[in-house]
Amino acid sequence: MAAIDPLTAGGVLLATAATECGLRDVTSAVVARRRVPAATWSSIWYLLSSYAVISYTENWAYVAFAAIGSWIGAFVTITYLHRPPGGPPVGAAPE
Repeated sequence: MAAIDPLTAGGVLLATAATECGLRDVTSAVVARRRVPAATWSSIWYLLSSYAVISYTENWAYVAFAAIGSWIGAFVTITYLHRPPGGPPVGAAPE
């Protein structure tokens, strides 16, 4: 197993954190049926996740950094997700 490069480890962590944040934007655009934003965010999402996958296939230890980045991204996304109070969940069927 090769040594862990701190720059690559940080890149994997940031790429997976950003991927999680981008996933929210992809989902939001799909639910709102906005084609261009959905397609754009989806392509960005794949670029970021591809960087992480390519990095950790060279050294399996980077998977830990990908998992940490994913956790951070999901935590940040939920923490800063702004929705009007008292409304139905995003994507809920109209009454």
